[in-house]
Amino acid sequence: MSYATRDIRNVALAGHPGAGKTTLFEALLHAGGALTTAGTVERGTTVSDFDPMEKTRGHSIDIAIASIDHAPVSDRSYHLNLIDTPGYPEFRGPALSALAAVETALIVVDADTGVEHGTVRLMERARERGLCRVFVVNKIDHEQADCARVIAQLREMFGQEVLPLNLPADGGRRVVDCFGSASGDSDLGPVAEWHQRILDQVVEVDESVMEHFLDGGEQGLSPQELHDAFERALREGHLFPVCFVSARSGVGVPELLQIAERLFPDPTEANPPPLLKRNGHGDEPLAVQPTNGGHVIADVFKIVNDPFVGKLGVFRVYQGTVKRDTQLFVDDGRKPFKVGHLFRLRGKEHVEIDEAVPGDIAAVAKIDELHFDAVLHDSHDEDAVRLAPTSFPKAMFGLAVQAASRGQEQKLSTALQKLAEEDPAFVVEHNAELNEVVIRGLSELHLRVMLERLKERFGVEVTTRPPGIAYRETISTKAEGHHRHKKQTGGAGQFGEVFLRIEPLPRGSGFEFVDEVKGGTIPGQFMPAVEKGVRQVLQTGAISGHPIQDVRVIVYEGKHHPVDSKEVAFVTAARKAFLDAISKAKPQVLEPIVDLEVGAPEAQLGDVTGSLAGRRARITGTDGARGEVVVHAQVPMSELDGFAAELKSLTAGKGRYSLDFSHYEPVPPQVQQKLAEAYKPKHEED
Repeated sequence: MSYATRDIRNVALAGHPGAGKTTLFEALLHAGGALTTAGTVERGTTVSDFDPMEKTRGHSIDIAIASIDHAPVSDRSYHLNLIDTPGYPEFRGPALSALAAVETALIVVDADTGVEHGTVRLMERARERGLCRVFVVNKIDHEQADCARVIAQLREMFGQEVLPLNLPADGGRRVVDCFGSASGDSDLGPVAEWHQRILDQVVEVDESVMEHFLDGGEQGLSPQELHDAFERALREGHLFPVCFVSARSGVGVPELLQIAERLFPDPTEANPPPLLKRNGHGDEPLAVQPTNGGHVIADVFKIVNDPFVGKLGVFRVYQGTVKRDTQLFVDDGRKPFKVGHLFRLRGKEHVEIDEAVPGDIAAVAKIDELHFDAVLHDSHDEDAVRLAPTSFPKAMFGLAVQAASRGQEQKLSTALQKLAEEDPAFVVEHNAELNEVVIRGLSELHLRVMLERLKERFGVEVTTRPPGIAYRETISTKAEGHHRHKKQTGGAGQFGEVFLRIEPLPRGSGFEFVDEVKGGTIPGQFMPAVEKGVRQVLQTGAISGHPIQDVRVIVYEGKHHPVDSKEVAFVTAARKAFLDAISKAKPQVLEPIVDLEVGAPEAQLGDVTGSLAGRRARITGTDGARGEVVVHAQVPMSELDGFAAELKSLTAGKGRYSLDFSHYEPVPPQVQQKLAEAYKPKHEED
């Protein structure tokens, strides 16, 4: 079925774990005719949870994409690209990357449990990307469902902009329209009252529409005026619509599909994508036209290493049309690649297509240069174009890994690289000083899943151990340092002398190197060597063996010899001058502090806060509902060793927690002393 850009709707399903996103995904595909029978999570037959690990665990780990080509009776046809995202915070990397590819985020809320903490985070992330946000309240026919309470919670948390497009009726056995109709009754009261509320909210975004409404009432508005006002209210965050469904029974699902087709924005109507173009002064916004005739601009938002088709790059087209057998460039690459095969995804299936029009989602395979966030284009005019980067949570949980069998080191390295390509929140580091490979993720569950994938998909088994904590070093006051390096070996000698000052910078500023040498006392050709010597210390540390940050180094004086001065001499002189200055600048060891969120049964609040207090935590607040309490705290990363097992024991397995990096701050004096004593730097003989 052929379609134009205006017929496309790109929608991501997001929400907290257990809200029913995958079941709704399946129900929408069935309602749109893409499936003859809807699968179930319990039987492991859904389109989206096709990975064996997802079937075993009963929840999504990665995003899944499928599309619907739907032609309502006597109406135009529509093409919906749906992306099912995992709900667990451990797998936020793929979920956040998917938000960059759509115009609308469907945030699914459980009618049984109500609004949960992850919903707030998802709304904020969607707002950051300029997405239209729509709530879907699922499981409305459950005995425990309380739709009135849920919509009250949503309005309390997100404002009066939260208004329903339809309402549950007959105990959740059907839904009734309250946007296009003013008559009838519902489980939440008379339809007329809600109809008036949403109409008032929509028309006030446009003065002309408001004037027509005031003059002639609802009859004074044309269907196009009402549609345009609705789309603008949605795009500007002036309206957060709510739809009610039961994905399991299908109640409200056809209505949701119709709402998506008729009211959600197409790629030409939504907020423009945050594309940037580098120039000599930095990045400037780039406006693209989602038309067929322009140069191709597409962004790769997902990498899949498929055992049958190789590396698969899934991309969203922003401008131009990607056609099979044409050539594209990757980023600013000089060598183009040929689009030999172009795919549309349907879960694990790859369906070949001839072209992808602006706004569409497609995939290409077997292109080694592809990577997450790569820009595909067909003209060197777009070499400097990129999509504004997505902010991913910092991967704080770590494990040092090594191959369990000798000879598998290269296989392990290749497998880890492929896993990191697929998940932007999974990081692989190599600590050259300790000669260890460290994998980092968002939780212990995240890392456990990655280790299982290493074994199941790549046949690599590893041994693990806790890695070193990512401490940092800094200084707390200004100081000066000096060193003269002089070495005579019979022939030409080595000579270099460096004077420098160091100053602390605000936390998180990084490093600055300033050249204030006057009169050529250090010739310009040796200044890179001076900076190299300084940066050597930045990497290896001075008092505890950890990288140095938040410091400015100002080189202001030095001496050279016309014959004996060499780069190696100035590298050594700068390194030792920097160490000399650090020793006088009251050096400090910094430790990573994380924002910790712990959920537990209310009865265990005292036990949880007691455990945190013993881990040097600062509790910043608590909240909760329905028998669960959530504790917010800041705690040193080094104090969380064993916390998962302790929380499980304290709460009989009902506790959960998540964390995000917050900042660095100085360790207590006794901890710094212990770290300094354990560090025994080995200085090379000069």
